[in-house]
Amino acid sequence: MCSKIILYALCVLYLEISLVSALDLTKTHISNPRVCIIGAGLAGLTSAKYLKEEGIKFVVLESTRYVGGTWRYDSRVGYDENGLPLHTSMYMHLRTNLPKPTMELRGFPLPDDIPSFPSWKIYYNYIKDYAKHFDLERDIKFLHNVILVSRVNDIWNVKYQNVLTGEEFEDEFDFVIVGTGHFSKPNMPNIPGEEKFSGSIIHSHDYRDPIRYKGRRVLVVGAGPSGMDIAIDVAYAAKTLVHSHHSKINFRTVFPKHYIRKPDVQEFNETGAIFKDGSYEDLDDVIYCTGFQYYYPFLDESCGLNLTPQSVTPLYKYMVNIYQPTMLVMGLVVRACLVVALDAQSRYATALIKGNFTLPPKEEMLEEWQKRADSIISRGRPISDIHFLAEKEDEYYAELTKESGIGRVPPVMFKIRAIDTEAKLENLYTYRNYAYTVIDNENFVRSLDNITENNSGNNL
Repeated sequence: MCSKIILYALCVLYLEISLVSALDLTKTHISNPRVCIIGAGLAGLTSAKYLKEEGIKFVVLESTRYVGGTWRYDSRVGYDENGLPLHTSMYMHLRTNLPKPTMELRGFPLPDDIPSFPSWKIYYNYIKDYAKHFDLERDIKFLHNVILVSRVNDIWNVKYQNVLTGEEFEDEFDFVIVGTGHFSKPNMPNIPGEEKFSGSIIHSHDYRDPIRYKGRRVLVVGAGPSGMDIAIDVAYAAKTLVHSHHSKINFRTVFPKHYIRKPDVQEFNETGAIFKDGSYEDLDDVIYCTGFQYYYPFLDESCGLNLTPQSVTPLYKYMVNIYQPTMLVMGLVVRACLVVALDAQSRYATALIKGNFTLPPKEEMLEEWQKRADSIISRGRPISDIHFLAEKEDEYYAELTKESGIGRVPPVMFKIRAIDTEAKLENLYTYRNYAYTVIDNENFVRSLDNITENNSGNNL
């Protein structure tokens, strides 16, 4: 632990020394700014929408021919028709794991007739409708892949390539919004003996359909949101579902008889896995639900960020590049209503670019970030926790409003997420049966089987 803290401190010190002479733009308003948005997923589209409303010049660079990013289902895995990695992690039976009110984009209501937890297809159509409604596609350069972003002479130099012709371009921008997310680079655990195992091993990023696992003995590794969801999805088809994880979360779900809970995998052999309690299971297939890495290969050292597979640091308000504050990295928050958070971050970024407010001095931003980092390290937690909002989610939205003047995210959103989390702990098979209806900025009702509850849990 000591060596990790020292290494971490040296990384921060290196950034401070190497970038101490960088221009402090926290108090500089740029007239007629030009903005580059990287990616046409939710972060890119919401940013484009708000910049467009303010008359700010921007371009969106998108490597595919589609909007929607990871929300677009593709039956293929690996690479697309242009040789680029497929970013989507959608699978056939996926439904949102947060209820409809928390999935709605500001100013564009979700239809009343869609389910409380819509499928990927319904939600993806909603995203496409959003882009059309606000006429965003005309400002998107589809099939243009960003190769390099660098800081040159106090301006952002962005190099990108037409993926069909190979032609390369370079443009200069005053601001860069990185909206590529962090759900496309699989985090593989590299467990001993993998090369000996005769069955299949994939990451959840490449999981599409449980049919291929019909009648088979399947190991799912990991108990995050995708791990729990895919375990249940595969269990409908599998002969045996072995679930390996070390989560301390008290899931109270009653699983089927062919569901077997196991601790972490110690090693694989030709026919199965040995677990850390010494037990063994024969297996046909393995699905790693072990999360994703933070992966931004197009950002070079001049950007001033410390990029590791586990974190992106240092960021003010979870998104502003402290050493180069005209770069904003969107959607890195974890344990939050991500769609709500993205929309708020996009509005904050737009207010900053427009000059509606000024950031604190670099030293103050670093101090705020350092306090969060120190708190994480003092609790023996990994630095990846620096992106967690969790119980501080509503406080975060209040801070964004106080600083930038943007409209406040209603506290009811955090309250809905809290109740929904409890419903997941109670029963992973039934939590999506609840419908949530917002009454006002503070209150909602939840309904199930014709019983309506207020947000205190009392029947109405």
